Amino acid sequence: MTMFRGIWRSIEWLIVALMTAMMVLVFFNVVLRYGFSSGLRSGIELSRLGFVWVVMLGASLCLKDGEHLAVAEFFDRLPAMVRSIIARLLWIVILGASIMLVMGCWKQTLANWQNISPLTGLPTALFYLAGVVAGSLMSITSLIGLLRPGPGRAPGEQGGEGHSLAVDEATSSSNGEHRS
Repeated sequence: MTMFRGIWRSIEWLIVALMTAMMVLVFFNVVLRYGFSSGLRSGIELSRLGFVWVVMLGASLCLKDGEHLAVAEFFDRLPAMVRSIIARLLWIVILGASIMLVMGCWKQTLANWQNISPLTGLPTALFYLAGVVAGSLMSITSLIGLLRPGPGRAPGEQGGEGHSLAVDEATSSSNGEHRS
């Protein structure tokens, strides 16, 4: 489905925009601090908020693309049926962890929504909201990886053309498209 690809592409561009904004904020803060003995008080906190969002969104992208660190030496030597079972179990574990991330971050988001940062004027809950968004993306990705038809593929296991994962394969196979 093109919609999923559009969402993931938007997330990639959001990460690029956040990284660019963080670099500009930190650069100007350093120049102001060392050149003019002043600085942007909110710049540090905004950079930290951007960093949290970049890490969380990046983690969900890595799960989708199968780019998380994986040691597959033992896994690759197992029979196909055992690999398939283990792969499904891994997706269940990831799904459970992602759901716990969403639930915990959602509680923290609600608990901290009224806490306003004195430096930025933004709710401190925005830090936890990144976990809600990323955990939701990871839950969807792991659910697709778990329910994908055919032999199970472990998270991070490479596909035939260097691509790995679930979302791209499931969406392209559902409407007959092939990735190259």
